[in-house]
Amino acid sequence: MENVFGDQAGVVELLWGQKEPPSRGPKPALSVERIARVAMGIADSEGMAAVSMQRVAGELEFTKMALYRYVSGKSDLIAVMIELAVGDPPDLHEVPGGWRGKLEEFVRQLAVVWQQHPWLPWTTLGDRPMGPRELGWIEAAVSAVADTGLTGGEQLDAVFILFGLIRNTQSMSMAGTQPWDSDKKATPLMQELLDRYGDRFPALTAATSGTNSVSRDNGREFGVRRYLDGLEALIDERAARRRPA
Repeated sequence: MENVFGDQAGVVELLWGQKEPPSRGPKPALSVERIARVAMGIADSEGMAAVSMQRVAGELEFTKMALYRYVSGKSDLIAVMIELAVGDPPDLHEVPGGWRGKLEEFVRQLAVVWQQHPWLPWTTLGDRPMGPRELGWIEAAVSAVADTGLTGGEQLDAVFILFGLIRNTQSMSMAGTQPWDSDKKATPLMQELLDRYGDRFPALTAATSGTNSVSRDNGREFGVRRYLDGLEALIDERAARRRPA
């Protein structure tokens, strides 16, 4: 059978357990999981930039070449790290509140995982092989809206946008371009610029100087609620169309 995975075949085997473990001989001193968990510890405490094959080998007290018997390089190592870090996907079947309650619980649980592993939101971008756990998270979210009357494409769009909303509110420093801090106040540098040139940006100046209600979640709750409100309006509209006249 043709190998459709091409040069990604090795990481697919790592993630989906297609490599047969040796049945004879001494137990290996290392394992893919052990290597990946050490790398996760480094990433959790120091960031992904601190992770290298040399650093992980040193933490394990092995040579870097010894690690290459288990993972072919850092990209494969990161793939395994992701699969271990995401953990088991959430079971939303018994969550009350219909599809909306399920997605709200999904957001809560995903945010917890990303807080535990701050490097995850940014290493899970792009087209890459995913393991069964990570795909299970996506399955859980899509299943939540599967019976809402949305088309398959709309279900995927809804989940894609939800992931982006959570990712972009995960870290104030990584969420994009904004000249304000977590208290919705202009940063010192930006405040100085607004003091000098605020007449050119009246709306921004007014908003950052008059914040009475401060959200500590980088706008996540506000964004998720408003997004789900819009999704609910569409779902209700589709349901109304299906009702007999």
